[in-house]
Amino acid sequence: MTNRAIISTPNAPEAIGPYSQAVKVGNTVWLSGQIPLVPDTMELVAGDIQEQARQVFSNLAAVAEAAGGDLSNAVKINISLTDMADFAAVNEVMAEFLQPPFPARACVQVAGLPKGVAIEVEAILAL
Repeated sequence: MTNRAIISTPNAPEAIGPYSQAVKVGNTVWLSGQIPLVPDTMELVAGDIQEQARQVFSNLAAVAEAAGGDLSNAVKINISLTDMADFAAVNEVMAEFLQPPFPARACVQVAGLPKGVAIEVEAILAL
């Protein structure tokens, strides 16, 4: 694929496995799932689910920027939570980073996430 570009930025956590932060093909960008890692230290952010969600969305925003866009370009967001009781709090944080018209979205409860975190979010952008 000649129009495929790997997106990478030091402003978001390095991949903790065999994947890229994002892949851009044409005007579509697939952002890998982000967990609440602080890019500079690669440590998990301290705090409640809202602080964790803010770090996750900040990480996604950094990758979106590296791809030439921002979170307003999101057309699909996938959220994984280990506790659906965090749904409302995560919605509040998401509304800090995205404004109407909102992208399509799925939110699911999962049994576990990398490093034992409570949230992971991935996105698809159309630039």
